[in-house]
Amino acid sequence: QVQLVESGGGVVQAGGSLRLSCAASGRTFSINAMGWHRQAPGKQRDLVASISSGGTANYADSVKGRFSISRDNAKNTVYLQMNSLKSEDTAVYYCNVYESFLGSRYEYWGQGTQVTVSS
Repeated sequence: QVQLVESGGGVVQAGGSLRLSCAASGRTFSINAMGWHRQAPGKQRDLVASISSGGTANYADSVKGRFSISRDNAKNTVYLQMNSLKSEDTAVYYCNVYESFLGSRYEYWGQGTQVTVSS
């Protein structure tokens, strides 16, 4: 199995920046894609960004040009650099990873970290 620990959330003013980190442990050798989702109060959990094992990144339209996802495979860590933050970015941010192991595919989630953008 894979365990995920997120960090880096907090309160920031609109226009500011935050960097989220998500460190994986356990069966990390079989991790494929990694990503970030977010969930605002009363709304569904939506994909923010994802990155493949080869480094190809994808972003939600709402964050393109402002957020950047990266990963350090040596540290088993995925990052989300968030710039030009807006009040609508306020949400709980969740890290997730996909693992392929012995012919099966698994998905794991972190506990979530709160990001609050004040206007």
